[in-house]
Amino acid sequence: MELLEGEEPGLQVLADGAYGSGETLAALGDAGHHRAIKPHPTPSAIPGGFQRDDFVVDEAAGTVTCPAGHVVTISARRHATFGARCTNCPLRTSCTNAKDGRTLHFTVHDAELVESRRAWRDGDFISDYRKYRPMVERSIAWLVSDHSRRVRFRGVEKNQMGLTTRVAAINLRRLINLGLVHDGAWRLTTI
Repeated sequence: MELLEGEEPGLQVLADGAYGSGETLAALGDAGHHRAIKPHPTPSAIPGGFQRDDFVVDEAAGTVTCPAGHVVTISARRHATFGARCTNCPLRTSCTNAKDGRTLHFTVHDAELVESRRAWRDGDFISDYRKYRPMVERSIAWLVSDHSRRVRFRGVEKNQMGLTTRVAAINLRRLINLGLVHDGAWRLTTI
């Protein structure tokens, strides 16, 4: 969030799942920014079975309802244990294989995580994400290609100079690929 300090509200923040924690999503929302962060998928207890988003959480009432309609209370430690309700449940084979029934664990930012997954699933920002994120990933791949994953020199200053030179060379190669020419002045032919 330090990168966005002093920025006006309303920015669209594009990021991959590494920046999709509940705390980050909440901070971006509180700052008035639009979150376009690819979420981590929620693992299913059973392959192809019910995931966290298939359960309905009512924070006001402090309850969770499972896909079969069983309602349990969220504990003070933010757990929801279905226990014996799972024993004869017709949906058990799609929900859990735990002998004590399904237990869900919630963070204080569970609502932000659920909303992030819903927005991704519904495609709210997918076009922007696909338009801009691949170039960032591609640029990083270019930067670390050709055995450049490790620093080559001793000392921060020498490695900073090496990194700066590599980035400049990559940018120049990219500009040439985009049509950079010199005919008395530098210009892009594609513009």
